[in-house]
Amino acid sequence: MPELLRDPVERALASAVAALSLSRGMFFAVSALYFTRGVGLSAATVGIGLTLAGAVGVLASYVGGRLSDRYGADRLQQWTLAANGAALLAYALAGNVVSFILIAACVSATRGLQSTAQVTLLARWYVGPERVTVRARLRVVMNVFIGGGSLLAGLALMVDTTAAYRLTVVLVGAVTMLGTLPLIGLRRRVDGLAARMDASNGAARDVRERSPLRDRTYVASTVLNAILAIQFGLTSVAIPLWVADHTDAPTVVVSALLLVNTAYVALFQVRASRGAQNLRTAGQSVRRAGLFLLVACVLFACAGYVGAAAATAILLLAALAASAAETQGEAGGWTMAFDLADPARAGAYQGLSQTGYAVAQMLSPAVVTTSAIDHGTPGWIALGSLFAATGIATALVANHAATHRNQPEPISGVQVSQ
Repeated sequence: MPELLRDPVERALASAVAALSLSRGMFFAVSALYFTRGVGLSAATVGIGLTLAGAVGVLASYVGGRLSDRYGADRLQQWTLAANGAALLAYALAGNVVSFILIAACVSATRGLQSTAQVTLLARWYVGPERVTVRARLRVVMNVFIGGGSLLAGLALMVDTTAAYRLTVVLVGAVTMLGTLPLIGLRRRVDGLAARMDASNGAARDVRERSPLRDRTYVASTVLNAILAIQFGLTSVAIPLWVADHTDAPTVVVSALLLVNTAYVALFQVRASRGAQNLRTAGQSVRRAGLFLLVACVLFACAGYVGAAAATAILLLAALAASAAETQGEAGGWTMAFDLADPARAGAYQGLSQTGYAVAQMLSPAVVTTSAIDHGTPGWIALGSLFAATGIATALVANHAATHRNQPEPISGVQVSQ
């Protein structure tokens, strides 16, 4: 990626994302075992605690936009990334339910603030389609390093002791804090960055009159893209449970499906971003994502009716469809979040957009389990239909906004940049 090597801002962001993602991959792999064995919590307690923490993260995602406008997105990202690392380190000291919930809330809050600050930085520093392209490249870095972190955590899983899990948690916090290093002094090293980051200090104070919550188009886009983001619950929750309990495919297929997703996103996310570079093409991209998800859900349901070999093949096709939906949906959603926002209040708008994603992340496990897992084929079809309808509605919102802003139609497959 020669563009990344030339751009000091993207280079710093990529380094920070790599560290954060490596630590997240390690944490995802060992956290459940650490909380139950190391801290001594029940699985139900862990679930409730993380849900409560997720609610704190939702609020922090919104507040992060206001703070980014007031103090500068680059500063906020650096501060909150360091705080997130410190909070993760604190997990090694958790000894009861109260301390676990408090630490989890701090982890979720700092993560929400950091995520919004990062997106606001992209919105303020880059222009037009470049914002989505850079975000796509950062997404590739994230996926690759999460996979690498999961592999590293395999060492702790092989040892399978509380001490090994606690050491991994300490490493998770330390690696996260290392991600702040490339961000230190960034506004001093890059000409013009400080002016861009501080451009809305005055506007940020007029919160009541200038709230993005009064922008009906942006709110509609945020809600619709949040519904589509429930798809991430398929990979993390629905697929493992469905494969293990409702199909004849070997359980190891779950790992293969996750690998397919990681590889597909790494290979095609940037390409998908190039096909969603204005509001009209972004809406089309999200609509395709909804249809891909409908296909994926139908295929997942079909895998429950055939033998092991056929189920494995169908599950792989479903994983490819879901991965295509992910890349298309993310690219379109990012473009809409950037292009529909008021540039003068980038933080407030991106904070609202990130809040939508945070709500989806919090609710997606419950939505996919109560639909697809609990009700089987009818649940899968209902879930897929929801995604397809959401994609179509999102395209309508994008087309309406593009018409209002007099955006041209794409001609013969050529994308027209704003």
